[in-house]
Amino acid sequence: MVPVRVLSATVLALTVLALGASAVSAAAPASSSSRALGVSVVVPGEEGGSAASVSSPPERSTTADAYSYGEAVATGWISVSSRAGGSSSRSTGGGSASVQSVSLFGGEITADAVFVKATARATGSGAEGSLGASSISNLTVLGKSVAAAPNARVELGEWGYAILLEQGVVRQERQRFGYRGFVTGLHVVLTAAHGGLPAGSEVLVGYAEAAASAPKPPPPPPPPAAEEPEPQAEPDRPNSPQPPREPLPQPPGATPEPPPVVQAPPPDVEPRLTAGGYVFPVYGPASFTDDFAAARALTGWHHGNDIFAPLGAPVLAVADGTLSLVGWNDVGGNRLWLRDRAGNEFYYAHLSAFSPLAQEGAEVRAGDVIGFVGTTGDAVGTPPHLHFELHPRDLLWMGYDGVVNPYPYLSAWLRLADIAFGGWAPPSGTAPPAGAVLLQAEDISTLSGLGEESLAGLLARVELFGEAPPGPVIVGAEPGFGG
Repeated sequence: MVPVRVLSATVLALTVLALGASAVSAAAPASSSSRALGVSVVVPGEEGGSAASVSSPPERSTTADAYSYGEAVATGWISVSSRAGGSSSRSTGGGSASVQSVSLFGGEITADAVFVKATARATGSGAEGSLGASSISNLTVLGKSVAAAPNARVELGEWGYAILLEQGVVRQERQRFGYRGFVTGLHVVLTAAHGGLPAGSEVLVGYAEAAASAPKPPPPPPPPAAEEPEPQAEPDRPNSPQPPREPLPQPPGATPEPPPVVQAPPPDVEPRLTAGGYVFPVYGPASFTDDFAAARALTGWHHGNDIFAPLGAPVLAVADGTLSLVGWNDVGGNRLWLRDRAGNEFYYAHLSAFSPLAQEGAEVRAGDVIGFVGTTGDAVGTPPHLHFELHPRDLLWMGYDGVVNPYPYLSAWLRLADIAFGGWAPPSGTAPPAGAVLLQAEDISTLSGLGEESLAGLLARVELFGEAPPGPVIVGAEPGFGG
């Protein structure tokens, strides 16, 4: 199935730069990059225009007194900056843009200020970043005040739409630790000619991105093989033959060939979950069976369990942890990931809607409502259910196939049936697609496979704002998430 591309070509290009080609090996030193842009106008078949653009390394900044583009764009003061640096084992990057007195299409869209900021940092123990400082002040759309929320979509009559605080995050944790995040303050897409611009034109106000990666420490050398003593045969009892042992999954680098795109579940593997604090992921009446490993057309086999419950039933965080990849794709629909404090990951799919807690990078507690049961993605036409997967920390190097059967854990976790949720109400109908697609190499639900050829075919590197390769070094995907 071809993935749905929610973002326009321009914004998708911003997202997938993180997965562009790179010749840097997994053992290359830590590296970082960043970029910031004040305003860009993209016009099909024309040159368009932009103001105040910088990229790092090295550290850069610039300003502009004002910017205008025909009757479509008028702004006041613009200030942008970017930085990137570090050592061989640690790297940091950051970009920011501030655009004052924004007026689009003769005042149909106005804002006192658009501010965006992206940061990233990486060491040999992990990578992280932040987009949360971004904001839009006093935004007015078609005469109405609008509160800006990440990836919120606002319809613009019959001539287009706007996405507010558009965000995306790409992570790598296989051969290197890497993080890349981008945020666009105000992104307007014209579906019909308007304000002197043809259909297909785009206006971006305030853009920042930051990326950092670092090599993982080398694995410890294997212990020397112990010499086995010669068997001592007993006259009255023959030696008992030993049954052959199944080979265990090997960490990256142990074999020259990467694991296959789709493979059987690891046999007899139990995830190292924490001793307590886990709860059942659906509140109220629910039913599920052990349908793990059942045949599936898109992924070869079912990587989790389906939990059937009424449409709109609250979906809970199973443990204390951090949310990521909160967004939409055409297989999982509304989906998100939760990483617990021990490093185990849990995948939730087919949600009808997200709760206000479901934000990229949000910290949640076990039992928090993070969404609602639905039928989005390829679950359209099926009974409402939550697709739930369990990815233990020690198998994350295997990518999407580093998954174990969640059935025993779902059967053991405490079901919450008496929580006071406050004033929540189940959503009606089906939630619209999110304003951005958040891509990650480990997230197979956005692709038909995890192979490098499949990834490269979908996420081909393109020119961005007139900047063609080689240009500044960009942090890439496996192999070598370095710049």
